[in-house]
Amino acid sequence: MVLVRSIDVSPSMVNCSCAWASDYQQLSGLYHCPYTGAVVTRTTTLDGFEEDESHTVAFMKDSLSSLNSYGYSPHPLYEYLAWIRELLGEKQSLKPFIISITESSAERLSEMLVAIQQFRASNSTWDSRLAIEFNSSCPNIKGHPPPSYHLPSLKPYLDVFARAFQDDSTLTIGLKLPPYIIATQFHDLIECISSYTRTDSGNPINPIAYFTCTNTLGNSLAFADQTPDAKADVSRFAVPPGLGGLAGEAIHALSLGNVYTFSRLLAESDDPAMREIVIIGAGGVTSPEAVRRMNRAGAKIVGCATLLGKEGVKAFEVLSRNL
Repeated sequence: MVLVRSIDVSPSMVNCSCAWASDYQQLSGLYHCPYTGAVVTRTTTLDGFEEDESHTVAFMKDSLSSLNSYGYSPHPLYEYLAWIRELLGEKQSLKPFIISITESSAERLSEMLVAIQQFRASNSTWDSRLAIEFNSSCPNIKGHPPPSYHLPSLKPYLDVFARAFQDDSTLTIGLKLPPYIIATQFHDLIECISSYTRTDSGNPINPIAYFTCTNTLGNSLAFADQTPDAKADVSRFAVPPGLGGLAGEAIHALSLGNVYTFSRLLAESDDPAMREIVIIGAGGVTSPEAVRRMNRAGAKIVGCATLLGKEGVKAFEVLSRNL
């Protein structure tokens, strides 16, 4: 069991926000899976993302890795709220949902938060059943680079979350981060998040309850002949745009490094509120051994996407063996 502010994640394994958590059937499968401790939706926007045939995924033939050109979910926020209402209404489980959200502006993100908070307020038991994850790191959106790589772009969104948390300190907010590679990127992000710590009834508290480390590695390229179902006459690239986000075993070492670095910096922080931030480790979690490595690096919860895409919800049973 891992308590992340107001939600209890037990067992300590979740799906990552990804294409295999897009619709009601997929969410239902994840919700009823005994090996997941929470369900994370695919990243949604206020009105839905315009998806077409260029948004897809390819799995590699030589490793459990993937390359995807997906953007966000085509389903708008209100559809996810309706699906979650139906699943929570079953009353067969206390498993929480984490709603992954993003928007093109802080103003539109604020509208999403209002809708989610109204939804939470509609049932007194849902404070501990609903959390929010801000996807600040998708590398595949043309004209909208991940704000977590440019902190002046990230801060207006963090301001929105800080105001929401000021109004309701039961709100559990997470931040999905990209893979960082330079020491200053880690330190700058920690300093940025720490600047939002405030004192509540004498206790320091930060709006951000957890980090998910990491999202996919952008600007990655794979050729069609690297995939098991290559059709050279159709495309020379694994995904139509050529470039996409790399995931799975190919980024496992980098993701472990991010988890380890953030875990160490949080533990050593002079800000007591920062030491309370939980890490969800994601990136190349394709085996029980990979789960254990994430835990050793500092992740209290472990997330999975590529193996879910390959195996369906039975991926979590595979990951849970001998743990």
